[in-house]
Amino acid sequence: MLLGLTAPEPPLKGSSLFIDRRQLSWSVIGSMPETQEMIVFCAAHDIVSDVEVIPMHAINEAYERLLKNDVRYRFVIDMASLK
Repeated sequence: MLLGLTAPEPPLKGSSLFIDRRQLSWSVIGSMPETQEMIVFCAAHDIVSDVEVIPMHAINEAYERLLKNDVRYRFVIDMASLK
């Protein structure tokens, strides 16, 4: 199991997994407690994400913008716009 991003990437031969019927899995983020620790740290230090909030009816336009690489921040869908 690999957690987080590693640099440089560890050398791996695919055959070494198949011979002993082993599996490799990974996550680019840590566990739930590590994620919670990061959220608490960000809140304590006023660290925020830059996002663009969009209403649900603009989801197709947002997708088109993704295809055109016309996105500066992450899109966040305003769930209250579903009402």
